[in-house]
Amino acid sequence: GGGAYGAAKAGGSFDLSRFVQQPQVLTRIASAIFALIVFACLVGEGYTNVSTSPQLFCIFNHNEDACRYGIGIGVLAFLACIFFFMVDIYFPQISNTTDRKYLVLADLGFSGLWTFLWFVGFCFLTNQWSSTRAEDVRIGADSARAAITFSFFSIFSWVSQAALKP
Repeated sequence: GGGAYGAAKAGGSFDLSRFVQQPQVLTRIASAIFALIVFACLVGEGYTNVSTSPQLFCIFNHNEDACRYGIGIGVLAFLACIFFFMVDIYFPQISNTTDRKYLVLADLGFSGLWTFLWFVGFCFLTNQWSSTRAEDVRIGADSARAAITFSFFSIFSWVSQAALKP
């Protein structure tokens, strides 16, 4: 096989086309795109106001925590995807099995945690959206639904990342 955590493959040259075709890289790219969509939708159109007041409120039932949660996990997931993408690039050059083990376990743990957090985010946003009054939403309904949808897709992309560890 591949040795401990793929250590038998350590030291090989980097091939971009082969790297991008790996399932764990594709799921990481999908996760980053989903996270970007969620937080971009919430930052872009997640806050609105009524015509009588300039004060902005969260489109999800006026619950600021819903918008903050979605933006927070989206930004952190996007940054984590970039970090672990860089680890994926550097990983074949690491010959120390202990270092490889800790990187794989960190990625596995983070993927598991973020699967759970996306599930909570999906449930939270869906619940708040179902409680939102139609007259409070003039602009941003599509962005709110997109944030909910891609929170749902993120659950599966992060589960896939956890399942595809070497």
